[in-house]
Amino acid sequence: MKNPEIVYEDKDIIVCYKPAGYPTESARIGQMDLISYLKNFLSARDKKNGIRSEIYVGMIHRLDQPVEGVLVFAKNKKAAAELSNQIRNNKLKKQYYCAAYGTVKDENAVLENYLKKGKDNLAHIVSAESDGGKLSRLSFEKIREVHVEGESYTYLKIELDTGRFHQIRAQLSNYGNPLLGDQKYGSEASANLSKKLNVKSVALCASRIEFVHPVTQKEMSLEVEPENSIFDLMND
Repeated sequence: MKNPEIVYEDKDIIVCYKPAGYPTESARIGQMDLISYLKNFLSARDKKNGIRSEIYVGMIHRLDQPVEGVLVFAKNKKAAAELSNQIRNNKLKKQYYCAAYGTVKDENAVLENYLKKGKDNLAHIVSAESDGGKLSRLSFEKIREVHVEGESYTYLKIELDTGRFHQIRAQLSNYGNPLLGDQKYGSEASANLSKKLNVKSVALCASRIEFVHPVTQKEMSLEVEPENSIFDLMND
């Protein structure tokens, strides 16, 4: 598995690319996760430079293990508190690219659903009156449709207004266009096309993150390119 990559770093924050399949945080003993990787990286670098310091890596948000993309972490508690506040107030903005099964009927759309995390560790669409249901909203823009031997898939650019558990995967599946490579929310048809195209991880990339620097107050915008080969045709 490919290692994470540092996209940006200063004394308060560190931004990195998480490969698909790499857990943000793991409860399994012995399994390397992104938090551990960053702590080891920072500790080894300090040791090499003759610096003795306490390493702090504060997790602000996460990505599902099979999803790739960009994440920001805090390097001290003050930065963590400020970034967490931006998350709570929807000030930290995230853009995604995905490859969704089939033809997406709308060029642009806003999806609003109520989601509830079930005991099966899946996000379920529920009614607004359902106990525990949380309003989930995203908007998307169609980029390109690709046809393969009588089937199709569609590239979308997604902007998240809320950050719910498995939100994009659950909402697009409910919309009728599950993500390629998604074994939890996909259909039999999307699974067959994923196998045909050799898509082994969820075709979803958190491509850009925008936030206000927790200390300098500078507006930050950091972007990565999807590495899943299913995105190779997106800009052709």
